[in-house]
Amino acid sequence: MSYSGKIFVIATPIGNLGDITLRALETLKNVDFILCEDTRTSGNLLRHYEISKELISLNAKNERGKIDWITGRIEKGESGALISDAGTPCISDPGIRLINSLIKNGIDIIGIPGANAALLALSINGLPTDSFLFEGFLPQKKGRQKKLKELAEEKRTLVLYESVHRIEKLLNEISEYMPDRTIVVNRELTKKFEESWRGTASEIIEQLPGKTIKGEFVVVISPIDWRE
Repeated sequence: MSYSGKIFVIATPIGNLGDITLRALETLKNVDFILCEDTRTSGNLLRHYEISKELISLNAKNERGKIDWITGRIEKGESGALISDAGTPCISDPGIRLINSLIKNGIDIIGIPGANAALLALSINGLPTDSFLFEGFLPQKKGRQKKLKELAEEKRTLVLYESVHRIEKLLNEISEYMPDRTIVVNRELTKKFEESWRGTASEIIEQLPGKTIKGEFVVVISPIDWRE
């Protein structure tokens, strides 16, 4: 396979380092450089698989300023990989501006699929998956309440991401705007301390006091008219 003049968008594990594909490893070994959110996080993955490559930080703050430089390297015949700290790049992660620019410049974009927290949660939570809406992270401040009101009328299954700092706030908001909906809160998917809670938001809130809530969360919310 020719790697020259291409960039590969590669999904990496969301927790368990064993959840990476053979194709992803083969590609990471053969590209000239790897774009990543945090060189320390990605460095751990590469060291685990004994891969030594040039790591270049690409995040929300510096992405715009590096696009031309990266494009130039690819146009000269080098090959690159884009990975995120966890999961599939460009899904609630940096990279979209870069990929869009590379497409406009006629550069081949090759996707290598793998782990994705939203799809994993949908596959194991038992809520309808024939039609769903992925919202990722809700606005932290401006527009958050408006978005919650809109989602309260949504007829599809909802998938949200939330951080450890705002998960209790989100549950209280869901309890206010969608009190009767069945939800599943997934914590640390694929990791050692993976766990989930199921019920209405108020029922789950009652289960949480006294627990040390850490990690990353995927919240799946049933459609407005769905009943178990």
